[in-house]
Amino acid sequence: MFYVSTRGYDEGQRFCDILLEGLAPDGGLYLPQTYPAVSEEQLEKWRRIFHSEGYAALAFEILSLYIDDIPADDLRKLCFKTYTKDVFGSSLIVPLRAYPDNIFVLALSNGPTLAFKDMAMQLLGNLFEYELARRHQTLNILGATSGDTGSAAEYAMKGKKGIQVFMTSPRGRMSKFQQAQMFSLSDPNIHNIAIEGVFDDCQDLVKQVSNDLSFKRKYQIGTVNSINWARLLAQVVYYFSGYFQATQTSKQKVSFTVPSGNFGNVCAGHVARMMGLPIHNLIVATNENDVLDEFFRTGTYKARSGENTFETSSPSMDISKASNFERFIFDLLKHDAKTVKHLFAEELVKTSKFSLSNHPLFVDAKAQFGFLSGKSTHEDRLKTIRHVNETMGELIDPHTADGLKVALEHHSPDIPMLVLETALPIKFAETIHEAIGIEPKCPEAFSELQSLPQFVSVMPADITSLKNFISSYVDGDSLS
Repeated sequence: MFYVSTRGYDEGQRFCDILLEGLAPDGGLYLPQTYPAVSEEQLEKWRRIFHSEGYAALAFEILSLYIDDIPADDLRKLCFKTYTKDVFGSSLIVPLRAYPDNIFVLALSNGPTLAFKDMAMQLLGNLFEYELARRHQTLNILGATSGDTGSAAEYAMKGKKGIQVFMTSPRGRMSKFQQAQMFSLSDPNIHNIAIEGVFDDCQDLVKQVSNDLSFKRKYQIGTVNSINWARLLAQVVYYFSGYFQATQTSKQKVSFTVPSGNFGNVCAGHVARMMGLPIHNLIVATNENDVLDEFFRTGTYKARSGENTFETSSPSMDISKASNFERFIFDLLKHDAKTVKHLFAEELVKTSKFSLSNHPLFVDAKAQFGFLSGKSTHEDRLKTIRHVNETMGELIDPHTADGLKVALEHHSPDIPMLVLETALPIKFAETIHEAIGIEPKCPEAFSELQSLPQFVSVMPADITSLKNFISSYVDGDSLS
């Protein structure tokens, strides 16, 4: 299996090369040259494997199609090391909760940091450690988080040999719980950086560092954001798992609704659909930062500035530049890397927008790729949280509430609708309290979290300051 960049770089890269590299040298995102096709017979085989051997065995089957430069026995061991009941609290790993009218919530938030990001990040940590040991190398991970990626990455990487983590986040824009999860870590290989700005400023800094090839190579910079193909690939697995739990045969179709800001989670569903998973619709649910909803409705992608990015009660989606969106556009345009590069590296940079509304491939996109979209507001999510609590006796977090609200707008009762859970409600206790008047129960392991000392460096959205910060730790050889 070889990988190519959305902007044209094609040097026969293998999985373990792009695992450690992140962005391609031309600034594009990696994708496989072709998606492996999965037949109905293969799906039925995987269904039996999932129900008899579990999630880890299913993960091995799917990942094996994309990873052929790690020996099969080693890859299988990594999958079984990652996806355990001890880590994820359930033998199913991602159990399905049934709601009325053929609607389900796929429980993705039972990992160490109580958010869906753990599903990929735990595997990524084990893959990094394995490959770095094999190459006798070290890695300095640079990431950006709007809330959950940071803690998931840091919990997965803390104590890992040969790895340092430099995680940027928008100062004051995360929930108190999210902030405490990250900043309370005192491990010497974890470095938190609060950027004066919004998430998109953090993400832009990560891309600027990654595009400085000399700095990137000198300081062995890697990424854990979903611009890293390995993380997105790991997320593909739970679409298959959810499908096998919601259906009896592989002749049935399902739809998925995915709360989305950076387009990574739903892009994994797109990959699953391209492989042959019988997905009827992939529904993108946004909050007030609705640039993705606007694109799927109009064909115009209009990135907002930091000043025009709303601070909402579903903060992990407060994003106005969706990095993974480039992967979908690459597929939409039938791998026309030249046009993709023009759109993302030139037109978007100059004008902050581009339009495909009159492009014939966009006109056919709904039928070909199954994408629909919708938007949820603060009042919508409060109403949805209240409704679920009153009718089901359950609590859902604000992002999952966004997803459920949009799912109901597009739901066909004869087709199972799976809403992807984002996080556990405790991570957004203030909004839950506003909705129902009480705070969610805190897991015992986190009961003292917000009283712990916090360790964070505050920094302007300045590339030189960030580079100097990284080099000061790496040149100091603080891992030795």
